[in-house]
Amino acid sequence: MACSSAGSEKQVKGRMTASGNSVQSGQPLLVGVTGGLGSGKSSVCRMFLDMGCAVFEADRVAKELQVSDDDVVSGIRTMFGDDIYRHDERGRLQIDRRQIAERAFSDPEVLRKLNDLIHPEVFKAFRGAVRDAKKKGVSILIKEAAILFESGGNKGLDAVIVVAADREKRIERALAKGMGSREDIQRRIEAQWPQKKLEALADYVIENNGTFSELEKSVKDVYRKLITAQNHDC
Repeated sequence: MACSSAGSEKQVKGRMTASGNSVQSGQPLLVGVTGGLGSGKSSVCRMFLDMGCAVFEADRVAKELQVSDDDVVSGIRTMFGDDIYRHDERGRLQIDRRQIAERAFSDPEVLRKLNDLIHPEVFKAFRGAVRDAKKKGVSILIKEAAILFESGGNKGLDAVIVVAADREKRIERALAKGMGSREDIQRRIEAQWPQKKLEALADYVIENNGTFSELEKSVKDVYRKLITAQNHDC
């Protein structure tokens, strides 16, 4: 397990962030957390939450929009057909996520169109989360997203953390979560950006190949660096 800083860390606010963005007074530090399938980014975000950070789960919001936003629902029906949806016994709209994943991760063009449909709405939701965090006096707002760089969701963030792990460990974790067959999971990994490419763009890289306590130590190390950067005046 290791935590590394990618590139030089620039001063925060008034201050400049690791990415070089200026932080406005009273604005929370905006930190992206990303990583490939099975890397453990959700575990990292839960640890940040326990440390007092607020967490915006972009992937969860994207899933909710697929059944709650009329324009998104309409777009998905157009792309995948009406049978992609059904209503449960309580009349709530449900989407066949397995079918969506099978088609999207086997066809880059379908995946691109799906992301173009959903992510602008996710960006709107994140802007709302930033305003809410500022009102509440939150110091650090974490944005968890599987395709942070690919979607352009890193724009405007003050720093980005990439969670990395060996490919086989990632596959094993995804299998344990019932995320499909080995072949399905490998196909989804191949559809994502290579891990090394993500690491090259990161301000911090957290390696998640060891124990829970080792991961926790790495997360705490990055948290301390973020707090130090946030409190450092030029």
